[in-house]
Amino acid sequence: MSTKASTGLVVAGSILMVLSLCFLPAVFNDRSDANTLEMGLCLFSAGSLIASLGMYFKARALRAGIVPEKAGPETTVKRKLRGACDLCGTEPPAVLCTVHQVEVCGFCLAQHYDQRSCAYVPSRRASASKNGKGLAKAKGA
Repeated sequence: MSTKASTGLVVAGSILMVLSLCFLPAVFNDRSDANTLEMGLCLFSAGSLIASLGMYFKARALRAGIVPEKAGPETTVKRKLRGACDLCGTEPPAVLCTVHQVEVCGFCLAQHYDQRSCAYVPSRRASASKNGKGLAKAKGA
């Protein structure tokens, strides 16, 4: 079932529940009839059943992945990686601009590239260790 149809079921059920509230003043009348109360309760229960069916079909469509993605920009959230590109924050850096001290990935390099002012070196990898073991090996060698 499409999401438009399931949304229509939710709306139709909500309308039936609101219509059932119109029977409420007739119940409190002096000449009240038990049938009006029963009709209002029947409408309310049918409306809630139809609305819950619409929500059920919506949940099934979401779980199955039937819901179409919106056209346009990418809907996924890009999160910043630790040690990632300083411009986009999603890719690992490829080069370091020594003039601006900016680590740039391969995709952002085309935007940042300036032949006259920028100087690039390969981006440094993570150091051997934080406590200086790599430094001791370099001195001993």
